[in-house]
Amino acid sequence: MRRVTRKSEKERGAAGVLVAVMMVVLLGAGAMAVDVGQIYAERAQLQNAADAAAMATAQQCHNTPADCPIQALPWAQEMTAGNSNDGATAVDSVDLTVPNQVTVATSTLNGTSGAGFLTQLFANALNAPPVTVGARATAVIEPLGGATAFPLAISDCQYDLSGAEETGEVQLIKYKPGSGTCTSTSGHVIPGGFGWLDDSGTCVATTDAGDIADTDTGANFPGSCTAIVTGWRNTILAGGSVEATFPVYDDAGGTGHGGWFHIRGYATFKIIGWAFSGGGTPEVFRETMPWVGSPANACTGSCRGIIGQFIRFESIGEAGGTPGTGPDLGTVNIRLIR
Repeated sequence: MRRVTRKSEKERGAAGVLVAVMMVVLLGAGAMAVDVGQIYAERAQLQNAADAAAMATAQQCHNTPADCPIQALPWAQEMTAGNSNDGATAVDSVDLTVPNQVTVATSTLNGTSGAGFLTQLFANALNAPPVTVGARATAVIEPLGGATAFPLAISDCQYDLSGAEETGEVQLIKYKPGSGTCTSTSGHVIPGGFGWLDDSGTCVATTDAGDIADTDTGANFPGSCTAIVTGWRNTILAGGSVEATFPVYDDAGGTGHGGWFHIRGYATFKIIGWAFSGGGTPEVFRETMPWVGSPANACTGSCRGIIGQFIRFESIGEAGGTPGTGPDLGTVNIRLIR
């Protein structure tokens, strides 16, 4: 005869306790998985906010350095909300103690309650404490150390943008043989105006601050640049503006194929008009009144020149050459370093 055994009440009770314990463990593990995902998502939003705030604040500080100590925090706050799902992010601090750097620290801010911690965490059911998530980003403002650009270099004697100015005076910069000589900020006697760089037929020249650049032997407009200058002309005619970054030279020497410029740094020139040759399109464009603002800036007859003004300019995220090695001539590269 088969013996039938039955579990005791104690055994059934032990199973119930085990199931209850396992349910708590499973709920805790599930809550942790969901909450960790929420924390990572929140931190990603906060990092995006910190990155955007640091970059934007650095750009504003470069444009208006006198306002930076007072306005840095409001500038950063303007850029953070759009990077959060609830439209709210706390800016804990904006650090300007390191020259030419902006560090922004962000943290959780609930857009509905204003709480400084994450809400609706599953772990709250297990009496886990609320979580505050934060992020930091640092943007650096660096002068250009090099560039690959249009093959025209401007004399240091023509550069007129000080550290506090956003734009310089409109001026006519003539081809160097017609501009006499002057003394650069480095103390060298150099030809004024501008000169052509050797472009090897490509309409670009690669230069580095503090280094020597080979010059072109002639005064003629490089034929390889026709398409680029035509693009300048079309942009201006369409109501846009043309801003080109040129190397600035503070010493010169040699003759013919041995001519050279010593590159001091890089400045951005907002171009109004030009006369790169005796006539024709696009070599000559808006070189007379009323475009040039003053009869003194007109470039007619045998004149070869470019008309415009130096401006402050920020390259965001990237630039040619090695950053940070040249002087700040109003044109900088702004990038995140951490």
